Amino acid sequence: MRGKRTATGAALAAGAFAVAGLALAPAAAAVTPDTATITADCGTFGSGAATLTATQDGTAATVTVTSSITAPIALGEDSITSTLTLVNAAGGTTAFTGTKNPALAMGDAVTVGPLNGTVASGDSLEAFGGSLQIVVLGITVTCTATGPQSPGPFVFD
Repeated sequence: MRGKRTATGAALAAGAFAVAGLALAPAAAAVTPDTATITADCGTFGSGAATLTATQDGTAATVTVTSSITAPIALGEDSITSTLTLVNAAGGTTAFTGTKNPALAMGDAVTVGPLNGTVASGDSLEAFGGSLQIVVLGITVTCTATGPQSPGPFVFD
């Protein structure tokens, strides 16, 4: 009986420590909203809707851009160099950069990201007033939002 009580006590103690550890663990950082839409103008390369999807892990953040603008030629995976510049409501800008993209067939919607950036708690970042610059095969394409993103700016914890 004593062995059973000891095992039960040990299990309860381990459970209590696990619960205490969860209670003391820092909350995961979150960005809200995590998805926003814009209408983008890319000059002679076209215009259309784009979806921006943001994630956050502490001060590290990513944004993936999925557009309705299509690839004029087939492009290999990770062949697009991208810089997304978002405007901070407190002043200045924050850049998200990277060379991530899926392989794209001619006519596929262009997707870039996740693009990496650094944020601070309370940053409120908006695409309107910023830009997305992509470089493909030495050709630079700059896209700008034609109005504020919906439902609003990304606010980081």
